[in-house]
Amino acid sequence: MRKVKLKYFFQDLFRRRGEKKADTQLIVMITFLTIFGLLMIFSAGVSLGWQKFGDTYWFVKHQILFGLLPGLVFFFIFSKIDYFKLKSLAAPMLLVSIFLLVLVYIPGIGSGYGTSRSWINFFGFSLQPSEIVKLTFLIYLVAWLSEKGEKHLKDFHQGFLPFTIVLFVVMALIGLQPDTGSVSIIVFTSLIVFFIAGGSLVHLAGFGAAGIMGLWLIIKTSPYRAERLTTFLHPELDPHGIGYHINQALLAVGSGGFFGRGFGHSRQKFAYLPESAGDSIFAVISEELGFIVAVALVVVFIFLLLRVFKIAQMSNEPFGKLLAIGIVSWFVIQAFFNIGAIIGILPLTGIPLPFISYGGTALMTCLAATGILVNISRQVDLD
Repeated sequence: MRKVKLKYFFQDLFRRRGEKKADTQLIVMITFLTIFGLLMIFSAGVSLGWQKFGDTYWFVKHQILFGLLPGLVFFFIFSKIDYFKLKSLAAPMLLVSIFLLVLVYIPGIGSGYGTSRSWINFFGFSLQPSEIVKLTFLIYLVAWLSEKGEKHLKDFHQGFLPFTIVLFVVMALIGLQPDTGSVSIIVFTSLIVFFIAGGSLVHLAGFGAAGIMGLWLIIKTSPYRAERLTTFLHPELDPHGIGYHINQALLAVGSGGFFGRGFGHSRQKFAYLPESAGDSIFAVISEELGFIVAVALVVVFIFLLLRVFKIAQMSNEPFGKLLAIGIVSWFVIQAFFNIGAIIGILPLTGIPLPFISYGGTALMTCLAATGILVNISRQVDLD
């Protein structure tokens, strides 16, 4: 009896509603970003890979094995499952993700890098739960918002208060690692979908005011965050200490000129630029390929935003509409934060560039999310 029920469950899961052709423009842009990211990790990780592991291809090989391959599997699954069925899976996925966040704090399972404790290790593999939560929490939030309706969302007790409570739980679990960058992305993405779903602008303004006060208190009570803010405002004050990262990034960006030094010819990636294959990869892109390619990359993210917004606009039900807007907002906000930090208009927070920076969990989750976008595009008529 259980086997029969399980069989019908999976049959229903993969049953499609009015399926059309997937959006070609969306697939082309995602394919370009993914391949371009692998090429830049190949170039940016050469020096660091040799220094740390004695293998110049270590970073690109690990990105393929632990990011691209599992990401393609999840892309295929999420592009084939009727995305509307994700509503029933939203709560279990979020609970599993929160469980993974808790594991980060357990000795012997959780591991850290620098001042952050954001990874869990098992059977020789490492996983960053905060990257997974960006997607699972978004699915849960959108499922809840689409069921509530605009009238209830504008009510403080029925809409804003439960939204704030569940968001605060996720913020606390990630913020204690500490991972300020991931918290920022989740908060901004959540506020956008809450507002578009019909949330009160007055409530959001209050949330913003409280957030600014909270940020001020965190900076006042956390010396290293205060140092980061000071470095952002005056990067020239300590170029060999706390300001080293941003100064080396600016040197890389500035030395690229319009056309760059050429692919593979970055100088800053050789023991000068921290996290050359990770958070700082945009600096390597700018140095090797120049201003024109760097701007073109920004344009691709803008076109991705516009295309997905068009898909969302054509969607005839709130769950798909909000989910598409939430996913592309996450991608573009994260890209803005990463690029803004590298060119010195935002403080450095350790946020990776979507599809481009090294990070297996990040790439895997982004590909899974784009599978959902492709899925949604199949349900709308874009012609």
